[in-house]
Parts: sequence; structure tokens; C-alpha cells
Amino acid sequence: MRDFIVDVDGAQLKGTASDAPTVVLVHGMAGDRYDWDVLVHALPDRFPLLRYDLRGFGESAATDGVEFSHSDDLIAVLDAQRIDRAVLVGVSMGGAIVANTALNHPDRVSGLVLISPALTGWRWSRDWRTRWKDVAVLVQAGDLDAARDLWWSHPMFDAVRETPGAGDLREALNRYPGRQWLGDDQRRELPDAERLHALTTPTVLFSGGRDVEDMRLIADVIAAAAPNVDRIDFPDAGHMLHWERPADVAAAIPQLALTEPFAG
Repeated sequence: MRDFIVDVDGAQLKGTASDAPTVVLVHGMAGDRYDWDVLVHALPDRFPLLRYDLRGFGESAATDGVEFSHSDDLIAVLDAQRIDRAVLVGVSMGGAIVANTALNHPDRVSGLVLISPALTGWRWSRDWRTRWKDVAVLVQAGDLDAARDLWWSHPMFDAVRETPGAGDLREALNRYPGRQWLGDDQRRELPDAERLHALTTPTVLFSGGRDVEDMRLIADVIAAAAPNVDRIDFPDAGHMLHWERPADVAAAIPQLALTEPFAG
């Protein structure tokens, strides 16, 4: 694996990649590229992967006041790494980013793996917005430790807190500086839910029966509206399925990424 840096307007995006990667991993809110370690270990050795820290997360720097799109950033990474088409794998917020990218740039995306995805422009429930506001209040007060504790107690993480890897995920959350809980400079976009009928990219959608209501509803909407979706639902699992069910998620990726089984 090699490290790389991609310069984009108002940011530097840092990541790691194999030679000739065909799969790109996009992490979720309060995460970074190392959140994928559990899933990567479940994939075949030397699998052709790229993963990076989103703008303002992990080791990727961001300048305040510069309007941006995570989808545009992702395309910039593909361009800089000379990747014409790739399978995009995204979890939660990362799922929203890769779905948005497939809708905006269908010629660049050969397949999607959506893991408990959000959606760009989604109208979140009152409960979701209240929980987010409570975290933001703590960040504004300068109590970042309490904000991280409150986020970790979110029902999204109920199931993953029961797994052996929960401590590692909590350590990853401890690295998060909390900036995006107060907002960022993302460009506003119309709701992707209204154009899912145009999402023709072959898609595997993973959802958990113990996930929160908003995420369950998003999965239902995608499965109903997008024409080429294979939904895999785990009734006893939660939101962080790449941690809770890494072998199952890993099994779906080579089928989309390669025209023949990966030999290792």
C-alpha cells in the first residue's frame, strides 16, 4: 500500500491505495479511513483498494469558508489516482456520498455497496435532529469529551457496542475533533431521494434491523425506488455492519469489483 495526497480547492485529502485500485472505501461521520480495518482484514490479501479521509476528517485538512461537495472531492481522488471507474463502498454518511457520486457521475461508478446509508438532502426526524443538537451544544461549550460520549451512546451504536471490536471503534471516535457537529461548508443539494429512479448502478444495500428509524427508512426508500438494488438485511444487527458483519459485507465486494473471482 502507498500513501497519497490529493490537493483540491480548500483541502488536502490523504489516503492509502494499492496499485491499480478498483474499490474505494468512504467512511462515515466522526470517522476516518482506519474505520475500515475490520472489513479490509476480511477481504482477500492484496485486494485492490483505496481509502481516504474525507475533507476535514482524519488527516485530511480543510479550510473554513470554502464551499465544497464530498462527491466532487471523491471524483478528484479518482482523477488524481487515474481511476476511470470503481466500485464505491460507503457507510452511513459515506453511503450518501457514494450514492450521490453515482447519480452525478454514473460513468465513473461500476458498482455500489451501501452500508446503512444516509442520503444527500434527507429530511431527518425530530429525534435525530434533537440528538445531533445535544451533541453540538456540548461541542460549542468546549466539552468535546462529553460530546464524544453522547455520540457513542447514540442508538446507532447499540449493536456494535456489544461486539469485541467496540473498544477500537471508540478509540477511533476519540480521534475525531468534532468540527462537523457544528456544521461545515458543504454545498446544498436537492434531495437524492427524489432521483433514485435514475440510480441504475448495480448496488448491494446492507441494512440492520436494529438500526435507527431514519436509517431503516432510507434503506426502504432506496430498495423501493432504485431499479438495480440487491438488499441484504440482518434483523439482529445494527448500523455499523462493516464492524458487526465484516465477512458478509466483504463477500459482496469482489462480485461487483471484478469480472472474475479475485485470486489473491
